[in-house]
Amino acid sequence: MNQEFAKKNAAKEAVKFVEHGMTVGLGTGSTASIAVDLLGNKLSENFQITGMPTSIETKKQAEKWGMDLIGIEDRDSIDIAIDGADEVSPSLDLIKGLGGALLREKKVGRKAKELIIIVDETKIVERLGVGPLPVEVGTENHDSIAREIEKQGCQAKLRTEESGDVFVTDNKNYIYHCHFPEGIKNPEEMDVRLLNIDGVKDTGLFVNMATKVIIGKEKSIEIWE
Repeated sequence: MNQEFAKKNAAKEAVKFVEHGMTVGLGTGSTASIAVDLLGNKLSENFQITGMPTSIETKKQAEKWGMDLIGIEDRDSIDIAIDGADEVSPSLDLIKGLGGALLREKKVGRKAKELIIIVDETKIVERLGVGPLPVEVGTENHDSIAREIEKQGCQAKLRTEESGDVFVTDNKNYIYHCHFPEGIKNPEEMDVRLLNIDGVKDTGLFVNMATKVIIGKEKSIEIWE
């Protein structure tokens, strides 16, 4: 499978749902960035949108197109958000945030009347937790927060840069990548348990949030709703 073709096919389909005058959540990551460029390229007198970026990186990308942008706290509700995902289960539950922007992505996703997730086939899993679950935590006493996280049945590893420095999110937090040996049996319950740990800012579990998942393939797409 040509992954780039698959990503582009998913992004092209998602952009069809965006109409003139809408406020649009702009996702972060390789697939979402294709959608941002497609939207930027469509801008004209007859097609204007207001973007709400989920990361500093996406904000810079949208600015290059001259897109009208607002901050996450500037509006309580938006029309639509388009974002990628690291894992998608058949029930449309997601793991997101391996790009490091999960806190902002979740805030924007919650504001959206429609959250469209765009992925290629490699992101589809039977059960979430095939790969790591990112959990964003405060920097103070982060190692003791990690020990509490590990009591939920996972191994938590601090995310670092290639240089070896600790990765710092746009919100000046740290991220732990949590590995569950048998996957995550009940994502909704796990999300609540992790959020109850003092110092956890948010998790990469996006449960009951996606309204549509567009799965890009090399020559076609499939839509789950």
